Amino acid sequence: MELTTLWFFIVGAMLIGYFVLDGFDFGVGMSLPFLGRDDRDRRLIINTIGPVWDLNETWLIVAGASLFAAFPEWYATMFSGFYLALLVILVALILRGVSFEYRHQGKGREWTRWFDQFIFWGSVVPPLLWGVAFANLAQGLPIAPMENGGWIYQGTLLTLLNPYGLLGGLTMLLITFAHGLVFISLKTAGDMRVRARSLATKVGAAAIIAGATFLGWTIMQHTDSPTLWVIVLCSAVAALALIGGWATNLVGREGWAFTGNAIAIAFALLAIFMAMFPNLMASSIDPSYSMSIVGAASSQKTLELMTWVAVFTLPLVLAYQAWTYWIFRKRLTREAIPVGAH
Repeated sequence: MELTTLWFFIVGAMLIGYFVLDGFDFGVGMSLPFLGRDDRDRRLIINTIGPVWDLNETWLIVAGASLFAAFPEWYATMFSGFYLALLVILVALILRGVSFEYRHQGKGREWTRWFDQFIFWGSVVPPLLWGVAFANLAQGLPIAPMENGGWIYQGTLLTLLNPYGLLGGLTMLLITFAHGLVFISLKTAGDMRVRARSLATKVGAAAIIAGATFLGWTIMQHTDSPTLWVIVLCSAVAALALIGGWATNLVGREGWAFTGNAIAIAFALLAIFMAMFPNLMASSIDPSYSMSIVGAASSQKTLELMTWVAVFTLPLVLAYQAWTYWIFRKRLTREAIPVGAH
């Protein structure tokens, strides 16, 4: 396998890791107004991701840095074309992160309510817009080559808000919401566990419908793709895993349900990456204008150096993250949270 192709899949794997891990963080944040009957409930919900949410977000930073180093043309074109959407995502992530740290400062009920709202919307907006962005990458975008090299995006934000893109955003939103609800039921005991599992059943059913529609539409758009069979296979695995996660949640097997949702997110994104392959950005203006993996990649020496760095550092990062989850593996209870404390 050429290094350009290898790094396409490495960047893809990092993004999949981000959406699997920060995906349940988003779902937990979305659950606040639905499961948080009082401040004590909301503190319990937030505490389920307290030790890990910032570690999960580092995968986005690592993926972005790797994308910039391995495929600078892809980075430049995508970030300039999606500039407004990515700015909104960044603001939402900042507000969410700040709210986790400041809501407990104890400056009054209104203070806490505002930060709870920031956590909720900061958890809704990113998966919605990320889903829109990745759906458009799979579908194709109005890009064209420039005279002095590189590519330019010739659309607007409204160009991204097409029916297929919006369905991709809705699908990502629902899957991450269900993923987070299952995580809450996995991390809590008592009434919160029961209510989270019940809501996960309802949201999971909606996610199955949206996901099946989106993946089916993706397959129909790529019937002439050389990777069609891989897209179909990945879509089938994602659909079966999502249904399996929903079914195991019904019988109270939260661990299996969480695993099923994680596999569904991973293979749904893999289907999108395979729909893009062998391009990074397909042009909806003229197929000959598409940005290929080879055409947008860095030099061979740069990719070789990055490969050696990845070989030595990624196992350490994975080991540290696994250790963190193991240390904070115990279930949380409402009774363990002091009344009136922040």
